[in-house]
Order: sequence, then structure tokens, then C-alpha cells
Amino acid sequence: MPALIFDLDGTLVDTVYAHVFAWQKAFQEGGLAIDGWRIHRKIGMSGGLFTRAASREIGHDLSDEQASELQDVHDRLFRELLPPEERRPLPGAVEILQTLRKRGVTHGIATSGRRPGIEPSLAALGVPDDMVVVQRGDVARAKPEPDLFIECARQLGVEPEECYVIGDAVWDLLAARRAKMLSIGLLSGGYGADELMGAGAYRVYRDAAELKSSLDELGV
Repeated sequence: MPALIFDLDGTLVDTVYAHVFAWQKAFQEGGLAIDGWRIHRKIGMSGGLFTRAASREIGHDLSDEQASELQDVHDRLFRELLPPEERRPLPGAVEILQTLRKRGVTHGIATSGRRPGIEPSLAALGVPDDMVVVQRGDVARAKPEPDLFIECARQLGVEPEECYVIGDAVWDLLAARRAKMLSIGLLSGGYGADELMGAGAYRVYRDAAELKSSLDELGV
């Protein structure tokens, strides 16, 4: 039976657009204007990689110090826009994790987010303490590098070829491909089905709820 590795933001919790608005306002506070759609297309990268990619979009190189300051401002604004008590699981997210636990299916979470920032999202999902959760601080490189998924597979005790990655962004799927894992795309993060398929998705579902009802298609 395959193992399942889930992304977090936009896949299991409804946080993508709060991240977009927080990043846009952080750039604005730094005197840099950037369109929201340009930010959305970069969500899923780590904060450091995101700031460099976004700065290229507006033709403004950032120093490491500026990038770090932007990350700090984003984190503050994100907490203001979406306080911990308002983190909301996406449809079917809690249920699919419960189902996998009941069936004894190997699964984990691999996210570009960092602790302690991701803790409210994990709490909203009811993630137990013994579940494998790999976060940005656990690896040297973030998506689209494959490190997060490879480390998650290692902690789960399975080979990469035995894993499905479930994500909402092209960066998840590109990283999965580089990790030699099949990937499943979810539309819940705002990417279109054609974009997800183009990035290598084996199947695309509306959200975690539709995926839950289709687990047999994955051999689960």
C-alpha cells in the first residue's frame, strides 16, 4: 500500500490567500509594489526563496537582510490577518487524516512553513503528536527542491517510489517529481487543473474531500 505525504497550506488548511495578502502588504510596507497574482504563483516556496523570486518579478534585487526583514513582516501580518484561533481546515482535510489513521495507512505532512507558525494549523486539523510532520527547519532546501518530501519518506520508513505527494501548488508537484514520487494535485489552493497536470500531477481532485472519496483510485 502506498504512503501519502501531504502539503499543508492550501492542501489541508485554508491559508493561501492570507499568505498572499500578508506578502503583498509586507512588500508595500517595504516600499515595493507587487501584484497579488504574482505572489500567488510563488506561494508554496520557502520564505527566503519566495522573497528572491518575487523581487525578480518587480525587478528589484533584495539583500539577505531585506529578505529576512520582509519575512518577519509577513509573519506578523499573517498572524494579524488569520489569528491562530481562526485557522480553518479545508473540506475533507480532517476526515481524510482520520480515515488514514483508522486504516493504518502510512502518511505524514511536509510543509515549507516553520514551527511554531504552523502549530495552529496542525491543531485545527487535530494532528496527533506522533504524526510525522516535516517543516522547513528540518531540511537544507525547500520546494521546489525535493528535500522536504525525501525527509518525510525517511521518517515514515518508506522508499520515495512508494509515496504519493498531495499538494495544491506546482512547487509541490515539481518537488515530488524530483523526489521520484507520484503526485496528486488539489484545486483548493487556487491553481488550475491544467497547471497542476502540466507540473506532473497523476490525478487532480477538487479538494481533500473528493480525494477521500477516491482513495481506491490510488490503491489505498
